Amino acid sequence: MTPGDLVLTPKGVRFLGRVFPCAIGKGGLSRDKREGDGATPVGEHCIVGMFYRPDRMVRPARWARALGPNDLWSDDQTDEAYNHLVRSPYNCSHEKLRRADPLYDLVLVTDWNWPSAIPGRGSAIFLHQWRRPRYPTEGCVAFRRDHLRWIAQQIVPGTRLIIPAT
Repeated sequence: MTPGDLVLTPKGVRFLGRVFPCAIGKGGLSRDKREGDGATPVGEHCIVGMFYRPDRMVRPARWARALGPNDLWSDDQTDEAYNHLVRSPYNCSHEKLRRADPLYDLVLVTDWNWPSAIPGRGSAIFLHQWRRPRYPTEGCVAFRRDHLRWIAQQIVPGTRLIIPAT
């Protein structure tokens, strides 16, 4: 591990000498992540993408991609595009990335079960804004808005998110 890794600890995520309080999945940590289990997958994951809402914030990093109203994420295990960005209209099960609430105003995408997704192993393990302090997610890692933005401004593609087994 290096100071440039995002490392989950009992107190939060350690990154560049700071510790940021965070929330993890309501299903806790899992070595056997499954679609819909609410768990955060244990392991070493790389940050492979960043999305932001240009109508709600300025671009947080040069490599960030603006989210449009038709951007979705497939969570349908039978879909060829399972655990990938897709666009509406879309007939398979999916999650809207451009939400009414602020949770996905800034999203860091991990390589969990990506790019070659195995059906049922789980989709959309993101770093995003939390609903309220430490409120559990559906498997993602969530942060206070200003903390997430600071992290986004420091990371580069390939930054590691390390979720150790407890």
